[in-house]
Amino acid sequence: MKFISLPALSLLLFALLAPLTASSAGPQTTHEFTLDNGLKVIVREDRRAPLVVSQLWYKVGSSYETPGQTGLSHALEHMMFKGSEKLAPGEASRILRELGAEENAFTSDDYTAYYQVLARDRLGVAFELEADRLASLKLPAEEFKREIEVIKEERRQRTDDKPSALAYERFKAMAYPASGYHNPTIGWMADLQRMQIDQLSDWYKAWYAPNNATLVVVGDVSVDEVKVLAERYFGHIPRRSVPPARQPLELAEPGERRITLQVKTQLPSLLMGFNVPSLATSKDATPVHALRLISGLLDGGYSARLPTRLERGEELVSGASAWYDAFSRGDSLFILSASPNVQKGKTLEQVEAGLWRELESLQSQPPSSEELERVRAQVIAGLVYERDSITSQATTIGQLETVGLRWQLMDEDLAALQAVTPEDIQAAAKRYFTRSRLSVAHLLPEESRDE
Repeated sequence: MKFISLPALSLLLFALLAPLTASSAGPQTTHEFTLDNGLKVIVREDRRAPLVVSQLWYKVGSSYETPGQTGLSHALEHMMFKGSEKLAPGEASRILRELGAEENAFTSDDYTAYYQVLARDRLGVAFELEADRLASLKLPAEEFKREIEVIKEERRQRTDDKPSALAYERFKAMAYPASGYHNPTIGWMADLQRMQIDQLSDWYKAWYAPNNATLVVVGDVSVDEVKVLAERYFGHIPRRSVPPARQPLELAEPGERRITLQVKTQLPSLLMGFNVPSLATSKDATPVHALRLISGLLDGGYSARLPTRLERGEELVSGASAWYDAFSRGDSLFILSASPNVQKGKTLEQVEAGLWRELESLQSQPPSSEELERVRAQVIAGLVYERDSITSQATTIGQLETVGLRWQLMDEDLAALQAVTPEDIQAAAKRYFTRSRLSVAHLLPEESRDE
């Protein structure tokens, strides 16, 4: 096996990226228009295959929910497949399967989305089915009784019986003391147990309106044909007033918070999170893009700082990671996680100190230009390749629009990352990696519990 030196690797990455970034410098043909009822439609042409993806995004998710009513957005997503005035429960899915289409839906903190991937000449079918349930969803009580049990079992399997997921849920609730991001998307079990069909009906009437939605179409289509189909199937649905949606803003410096959890796991682990802005809440975009690159500096592959220094160098951790979501509707978290190298007798306290050393290193000295360029190339490469698929393109557009940003940022993103300097990295680290913004969770095996 032939190994490549880091400088040579950096040059190789830039050589590979050159044609990609050049091609992305000229944005794909994208159109935007709004129907009279307020439905926003974004069409992006990609004619590499006779396929199209259609996504309908609603501006509602778990961050919109109030205490005692968590899980409504996710439960309604399930019920959207349970029939309308035109179709019986499950019939829309059967029609799409027979056409060879792919369909699904997802709910997050900030949005609920429904999508189909199908042949370009079947786009009208997707529109008709989606418009039908927007206009005339039925919520049969007997279907809800069955489906809420499915959701409760989903919560048990994915969260309650999964130590890592349960720990992250509790950590997130602590790390967001002031905003709706405190809520788990699936809802707290107590709220699921007392949820009523009338709550879902009210939630549907409040938020599922054309003027609270964005229709994204990417693929082998023209804007003219999409406009005709959108008017035909969605144009008759009346706009409705929707409740005011307040941005989930967090306390800038809530103070240091800690939690210790005993869970059914074999090895201890650690979560550290810092309250930081997102692109939607920051007055200056530069620190946000700097935080994105810091995530790459710490955890951007084999040569990143955490695996190089803490895992293979000090043998302090058996694994470590860092991540940051810059594209949320409200304030975000910069998160680090790690597990101690128990074979070397390392403790959670030592791991936490080691992570702090890496953060303080960023604060005391900016990264070298060579290190930053290597990481930047990796981050950009990931974005370029990720956005190669029509589904990924549609999802990026829909997410940006639904969290209150412009879809055009998708085409401006690479330039924004290119503009970040080593000094920007250092400034962001100094500003945001403070104990007044810190939440820490220690996860211990149950047998470690003090008797």
